[in-house]
Amino acid sequence: MPVSANNPAPDFELLDETGTPRRLSDYRGKPVVLYFYPKDDTPGCTKEACSFRDDYSEYEKAGVIILGVSPDSPKSHAKFKEKYNLPFTLLADENHQVCELYGAWGRKKFMGREYDGVLRTTFLIGSDGTILRIFPDVKPEGHSKEVLAALEAA
Repeated sequence: MPVSANNPAPDFELLDETGTPRRLSDYRGKPVVLYFYPKDDTPGCTKEACSFRDDYSEYEKAGVIILGVSPDSPKSHAKFKEKYNLPFTLLADENHQVCELYGAWGRKKFMGREYDGVLRTTFLIGSDGTILRIFPDVKPEGHSKEVLAALEAA
């Protein structure tokens, strides 16, 4: 069954950038921004991550947890996090099982070539674990502000 708004967010466990296992259910009781992105240290993904970083104090004030997920390794995440001083957790979905579970994996086109990859998607999850809103086809520029506006409206 595809993941949809007003339904429980499927639980999962992935390693973070330090190799520590993290479960989505560990964050129950706090709202979560779960964002899926294609690759560490690429222009669009860096822009998106840095916008969440730049707005991080606003998320903190609202008690919101930010979790970034991509198929990169914990080691790659650690380098990306350190290089851009990212204050939130990055999760390694190396077999893209969680991306698939959330519908954030599929056919993409780039420069005339088709391939399977991460579909840039963000999920706003309420403190009770229910999906409040899904942002498909995310544009990295200004996305963090869009998520903050949705949080204020929730």
